Amino acid sequence: MAENLTRRIIRSHLAAGDMTSGSEIALRIDQTLTQDATGTMAYLQFESIGIPRVKTELSVSYVDHNCLQVGFRNADDHRFLQTVADKYGIFYSKPGNGICHQLHMERFGVPGKTLLGSDSHTPHAGCLGMLAMGAGGLDIALAMAGHPFHVKMPKVVNVRLIGKLKPYVAAKDVILELLRRFSVKGGVGKVFEYSGPGAASLTVPQRATICNMGAELGLTTSIFPADEQTRRFLKAEGREESFRELSTGEGMEYDETVEVDLSSLEPLVAQPHMPDRVVPVTELVGKKVNQVWVGSCTNANYHDIVSVAKILKGRHVHPDVSFSVSVASRQVLHMLAEEGYLGDIIDAGTRILELTCGPCGGNGQAPCSGGVSVRTNNRNFQGRSGTKDAGVYLVSPETAAATALAGTFVTAAEYAEQLSDYREPEHYYVDDSMIYAPSADGSKVEVLKGPNIKGLPDFTPLPDRIRGEAVIRVEDNISTDHIIPALPEIAMYRSNIPAISQFVFHGVDPAFAGRCQEKQGGFIIAGKNYGQGSSREHAALAPRYLGIKAVIAISFARIHSQNLANFGILPLEFVDETDYLRIAQGDVLELSGLYQGLPENTIVLKNCTKNEEYPLTHHLSDYQIRSIRAGSVLTLAARATERGD
Repeated sequence: MAENLTRRIIRSHLAAGDMTSGSEIALRIDQTLTQDATGTMAYLQFESIGIPRVKTELSVSYVDHNCLQVGFRNADDHRFLQTVADKYGIFYSKPGNGICHQLHMERFGVPGKTLLGSDSHTPHAGCLGMLAMGAGGLDIALAMAGHPFHVKMPKVVNVRLIGKLKPYVAAKDVILELLRRFSVKGGVGKVFEYSGPGAASLTVPQRATICNMGAELGLTTSIFPADEQTRRFLKAEGREESFRELSTGEGMEYDETVEVDLSSLEPLVAQPHMPDRVVPVTELVGKKVNQVWVGSCTNANYHDIVSVAKILKGRHVHPDVSFSVSVASRQVLHMLAEEGYLGDIIDAGTRILELTCGPCGGNGQAPCSGGVSVRTNNRNFQGRSGTKDAGVYLVSPETAAATALAGTFVTAAEYAEQLSDYREPEHYYVDDSMIYAPSADGSKVEVLKGPNIKGLPDFTPLPDRIRGEAVIRVEDNISTDHIIPALPEIAMYRSNIPAISQFVFHGVDPAFAGRCQEKQGGFIIAGKNYGQGSSREHAALAPRYLGIKAVIAISFARIHSQNLANFGILPLEFVDETDYLRIAQGDVLELSGLYQGLPENTIVLKNCTKNEEYPLTHHLSDYQIRSIRAGSVLTLAARATERGD
């Protein structure tokens, strides 16, 4: 049996490690991307490493998250991002150009390359046959400095697609079906590699939706073959020279195989407040809707918005529904306007929003109190929309448009005829005038930092003994939105760790930050899948600033666990899940003998209040243990630079 595509790309980029599932490997990274919510900190970290130029083949800084310029903070951060990109050899995409994942697919993605992005939806680029992974900003900074990316070797699952989608059933329904089958934890430690005749029938933008939202499964990444669909897309973008054929599927070895019959799928919806609470839309038919939004990196490409326009043409949005559309890139918006589709959308009574992530992370369009909001983005965690008691339902653009017209949940089945004649463009409109190449010599470029941009905190080495209180105990599936919300009034402090740390667990326990400061830090006790969702490293960096020394959970999400280790916080797990229930907030806890116990994985947590002991375990690599002991992985990188490594 031949090696699968994932393993072939890993092998060709392997810097160190054993390609056995679960073992740590180190990968050379060809490309990086950042967005502004995570990029400011990533570039501050890159500066601290002390090298004059990025060492990747390509690095791009996108501004797409916090583009609302109320006050000086966001505008100052954007100026910082542009000047730091110019100095260090990074391409810069201005606010208003579009969303990072859509733009990278359009203008920069290359089959067979590795891509690391400071956004959990970076696997979007798997639609082109890239090995694209999300990570914390510090990992991106290290990759730009030429360091390999450390990750556990994943299992590779062959998702064989057969059949063909009905006109009113979308790529979004494919990934919702997989979430229904496997849950938000079902992909941890795995890559989904797509193959089969069904995969061959999907366009690159359709594949992008599936890869993008694979992040909600907890996957390391998702990947499609680079085939005729890929060549056609790259040719339409004027980049056919980037094409390289890469096959998947038949005759290759996989750890598991699952099959999805596209022709059997029906329109699906993820109910509040989790992307895996999936049911058929028909189960909700007749339920009243207050708000509908089509947008986000997941579902605002040309195919998606044209489908919406076809459904809306000659009709009008229900009077009780607030309907908004955000297009994912300037390229797509130009084509929609030129071809008349934008006019059809506007005539239907639609609100056209800026080319940003926007409502996905709570930046505008918050639903009404107790409202029902139907959206095409990727996450529906409680409060993420900006309204804590609202219910967010995730659907395809086709279902969203039909629902906006009806005012209640419906499928788009009655619009099948209008949707069946869609064809991908032979040529996309291309205008890269809002993407700026860096100066050939950045030595004379001044990096401009506004007053809200603060330096990095001190990363003190790990002591052999840690003692403190359990300052909070939280339940299962705590997301990084719970830890550090992405709401605009909080996100504007993304480059100011002392300020943003005051918002840690703000929506869960508003007294948390004050209690940490009073107790001089301590421990976080958590249930299963702690840290799911966004890659934002502020969810580790801000607790570290507050003095959190360890998070002890039943289990962790991959990216957040790595972020904790990167910043010197111990991510430890209960051996016996029931011990989680024995610890109360306020209990005094102690870890001792860490210098010996971490390498040997023989850690015991002592509950001094109850006079009990609980065995713990971890999945840290030797490299992560060394970085935690040093205080952060940044400390190790700076030492390596000083030595000239």
